[in-house]
Amino acid sequence: MSLKRQLFLASLLMLLIPWAGLQFVLELDQALRDQSASQLQTQARRMADVASSELEGTEPLTGDDSAIYIRQAHQPIKPDGHGDDWPGYQEGEQPWQTTADAEDVLAWQAAVHGRYLYLLLRVQRPDPLYYNPASPDQPHEFLRLRWRSDTLVNERIIRTSAPGQVVGRLPFSLGRQDHRLSGVWQSRGNGYQVELRLPRLQVGDELAMEVVWPDPDNPELLQTAGTRQYPLPVVTGRNPALEARLNTLLSSGQRVLVSEPAGWLIARSEQPLADNGPAFDSLSPLEVMEQITLNALRALVRFYQPEPASFRDEQTHRQTPDSGGLVRHPDNEVYLMATAPLADGRVLVLEQSLDQILALSGNTLGSVIARSVLLIVGLMLVLLGYASWLSWRIARLQRAVNASVDPDGRILANIPPSRARDELGELNRQFGHMVERLQGYTDYLESFSRRLSHELKTPVAVIRSSLDNLDHATSDEERASYRDRARSATDRLSQILQGMSEAARLEQSFDQAEPENFDLAEVMAEATAAYQSLDPDHQIRYRGPAHGCPITGSPELMVQLLDKLVDNARDFTPVGGQIVVSLVRAGPILRLSVFNEGPALPEALARDIFNPFVSVREGSGEGHLGQGLLIVRLIAEHHGGSVRAGNHADQGVAGVRFEVDLPGADA
Repeated sequence: MSLKRQLFLASLLMLLIPWAGLQFVLELDQALRDQSASQLQTQARRMADVASSELEGTEPLTGDDSAIYIRQAHQPIKPDGHGDDWPGYQEGEQPWQTTADAEDVLAWQAAVHGRYLYLLLRVQRPDPLYYNPASPDQPHEFLRLRWRSDTLVNERIIRTSAPGQVVGRLPFSLGRQDHRLSGVWQSRGNGYQVELRLPRLQVGDELAMEVVWPDPDNPELLQTAGTRQYPLPVVTGRNPALEARLNTLLSSGQRVLVSEPAGWLIARSEQPLADNGPAFDSLSPLEVMEQITLNALRALVRFYQPEPASFRDEQTHRQTPDSGGLVRHPDNEVYLMATAPLADGRVLVLEQSLDQILALSGNTLGSVIARSVLLIVGLMLVLLGYASWLSWRIARLQRAVNASVDPDGRILANIPPSRARDELGELNRQFGHMVERLQGYTDYLESFSRRLSHELKTPVAVIRSSLDNLDHATSDEERASYRDRARSATDRLSQILQGMSEAARLEQSFDQAEPENFDLAEVMAEATAAYQSLDPDHQIRYRGPAHGCPITGSPELMVQLLDKLVDNARDFTPVGGQIVVSLVRAGPILRLSVFNEGPALPEALARDIFNPFVSVREGSGEGHLGQGLLIVRLIAEHHGGSVRAGNHADQGVAGVRFEVDLPGADA
């Protein structure tokens, strides 16, 4: 049995008690919420009857009505054009109003305090054309306000020659000023903002705002944006009398909202949740643990509750879910909600905080949780013993690994295999395989040192014998011959060292090479054409597509790989012989091959030829140290590919073919 399954079965023993307790909590929470929802719905219907009687005689605003919503300011507003003393400014929750035809031009807020109505208008129009006192008839930008109180309709014009103080002007006698309407006009980055004060309007009065500016193409024509429709938009807002009446019917942790059919909020009252808990300093350690447990239980219950519906509650305009249930507010608080329609189409929403319900659930289970602690502790001891046994097995594996390798890195012995069928047993076997592979790699390094010693022994012997004979030479010709032999052996040593450093530098360059997407067919075709132009003694040609072979890697390294293969092919190809560079697609694999006409490759060297210091050339020809094909293998493996060599015939011509399989960019 796997280690994961063993731990899972052991954990199941501890999960029995919490699972049973959780099921009880969830069932109790559901029962309490169902009971509270029924009581809340009954209370909502009673409050709806009270609200209907309070609103009797007032016309509701339907969805087709336009309205100007006025909020209640808690302190007087100073008109200065900035709007930083408006409700919601500090919290960044100012609800701007607009209309469909003025959405990109005009937005406003309205508030009342005492005897005054305050308006904050924001106009999104850069470079407004202000009034020019020197040319009064010249078209300019201005604001038009109209309001109806009882049966009297008032209209005032707001214009200015520069940002600053403004007053209302009579439309048919602009020289006459109405100082009851005054404020400040301030410029903004993309327009301007006007803050006004005028006599207070009552709910049911009418108010319209409009911005007018000359057409840039035809100044004689005026463009407008705002509330221009007739009848004028109705002024609406919260009803203080209704709020006071509903507030007397609320319990702790409840709040009520009444909205028009069009969605405007006309009443909002709430009773904060009473804090009846004891002071923290007066709690005993056991009571502190109990409170921590209850808080954790409340969080767990909320996690398993049904997902609350999204609920937006703004000061001006609101959206309520279609029915009652759990709702989540923007502050992440969850409430139980009930709705009740009023007789005239308005809607009353009553909400109850869940804290009291959750506290009842926690107190009911407090004693059960305390008694369960001892059982959980006992099961934890069982799990601790099992974990100790696992720790002993891991320590035994650690000792076996340390005993298999000495401080110098030599492999001393294999790791004893394990018969366990879990993850620790598999880890033991993987360590054993790793030690075996390390032993094989160590053997390879030792054989590599022997090959290197063999390669260096001959040129060193030549140099020593040449120097010895040079001392005994009697003629200039003999001395010149021995010097040439020593120089040739020195060049051989230099080539050996250069070949080794070339392979080492290549492996280091892999970390610095940035992979890129390129077309392997284009690179191979261009490189082959260059080889043919540099070597007229051989027939070097490319066979494959001109493009359409994408690959991810380094084009410079791929050219270096082809260089080594073509150089190797030239050494074995007779004068006038052919060398064919081919590229074909085999599914997701791109197969690059280099065929050369010439003698066959010994079968015994087909695998070892890509190792260092392996060559089939006769003698020790200059520059042929067996490093070229090693570089081919390193570059191919860096690109995720593989290499192989074998004897083949190409169109009836016998020779040797080297093949490199590389994954395409779409593999």
